[in-house]
Amino acid sequence: MISVKCPHCKVGLKVDETRIPKGIESFKCPKCKREIPLSYLDHKLGQDSDAETLVISPKAKDKGIGRFIVFPDIDTPRQEFQLNEGIIIVGRKAKVSTANICIQTEDKTMSRSHIRIEVKKNPKGGYFHYLSDNNSKNNTLYNGKCIENGDMVVLKDNDEIVMGRTIIRFNE
Repeated sequence: MISVKCPHCKVGLKVDETRIPKGIESFKCPKCKREIPLSYLDHKLGQDSDAETLVISPKAKDKGIGRFIVFPDIDTPRQEFQLNEGIIIVGRKAKVSTANICIQTEDKTMSRSHIRIEVKKNPKGGYFHYLSDNNSKNNTLYNGKCIENGDMVVLKDNDEIVMGRTIIRFNE
């Protein structure tokens, strides 16, 4: 059981997370009948959590499609890119590149077309973001794990992607 506080009426609730159907993004507060957004953090289902009450902020009505934030380092300035619906190739900026999003960097370990992002609208009006390696010479890391050729992962808010030595954060 986890403790949840409705962001609208502030009523405290106990929720059995093992009974929440997969893919559900919100549920109605039994008191005020307004939507309470639901997101899965680094919490395993079935694990008892009597920690402090979790306050969930309401989602913005139009949360947008998503964006990438490139973290600055010695080779790369901070950059931000808004994603669009469809297939997006992300890679190092070069004279010859097939990337839709070109990251300005001196990091030669990042390919010119390193990753592929597919952004699709979901039935509830939000978006799914699918990440895959685009046959890069140096692998892509997703939250510290290597993505093999042919693998596809669904991005979630605050996921970290590493291309070469360049670190990118995905935000919804």
